[in-house]
Amino acid sequence: MRILVTGANGFVGRHLVTVLVEGGHRVTATVRRADADLPAGIAEIHAVGDIGPDTDWTGVLEGIDAVIHLAARVHVMREICPGPRSGTGPDPLSRFRRVNALGTECLARAAARAGVGHLVYLSSVKVHGETSPSGAPFTETMAPAPEDPYGLSKWEAEQALARIAGDTGLGVTVFRPPLIYGPGVRANFARLVEAVRRGVPLPFGSVQNRRSLVYVGNLADAIAASLSRTEAIGQTFLVSDGPALSTAELVRSIAQALQCRPRLLAIPPALLRLAGALTGKRAEIGRLLGNLAVDDSLLRARLGWRPPYGLREGLAATVPEPPRPGRSRRMHRI
Repeated sequence: MRILVTGANGFVGRHLVTVLVEGGHRVTATVRRADADLPAGIAEIHAVGDIGPDTDWTGVLEGIDAVIHLAARVHVMREICPGPRSGTGPDPLSRFRRVNALGTECLARAAARAGVGHLVYLSSVKVHGETSPSGAPFTETMAPAPEDPYGLSKWEAEQALARIAGDTGLGVTVFRPPLIYGPGVRANFARLVEAVRRGVPLPFGSVQNRRSLVYVGNLADAIAASLSRTEAIGQTFLVSDGPALSTAELVRSIAQALQCRPRLLAIPPALLRLAGALTGKRAEIGRLLGNLAVDDSLLRARLGWRPPYGLREGLAATVPEPPRPGRSRRMHRI
């Protein structure tokens, strides 16, 4: 199959391209800049600049059977959203919308005109919101309730794809992953791994929440599996490694992968939330204490998919290597 992957040099893209190439597919990659570092085996590369409503896809989609759209504007952690009376400052929603919603719509319409049969879109669990109901994981049938500009832009992209599919017959499959981890992961997950490695006391021993994760190798495998299955057309799938974990269980699992002892303090969650409010980190603490679990039984039932990697394997591939006797600590090469 001839497959176009947008954002092929990103965290998910690099792993997905490897899976596709090893599966015998001919992969064309699009990147922002021509000098992007890409994995081996890509047949053709196109630099398309910033993705948006005016991106020129001429020639890029010629002969392509399927498109996997990964490229997106992701979270800008310190971006400020101005108040309704503010006339200055950045506008996060318009920036997310331009890339994630309007850019996706532009690509999908170009793909339909070029005769592409299938477009797979990487959305986000944030389409559902920031916190799953207590004791009940998110399912695909729950009403979307995005709470931030990123989640809203992803939901708008999904709606645009549904309209285009209805208008043109383009086959569309949507994946909504929770937190993705794996070699090269950054941001909060990388900071948590480093804290566990350094033996920093973490106050999550009493936290009994449920949060789903997906290893990047499992996500890549699920996306690849959807390409050859007509049952995936017109479907939206949640995807995960399996049973959700509490934050305390995740810390213990990371420590096991690092071959060190976790330092968990049993601090009541109510005190942690108060500390978050007093220090201006309410949102960060809320994510660590709250539930964000998904039920991916639709994906497993519809495609017969099972994650090829377990949590232990995924974390072992993600975390730095433990020190060896007589040798200095070294990190995985990404």
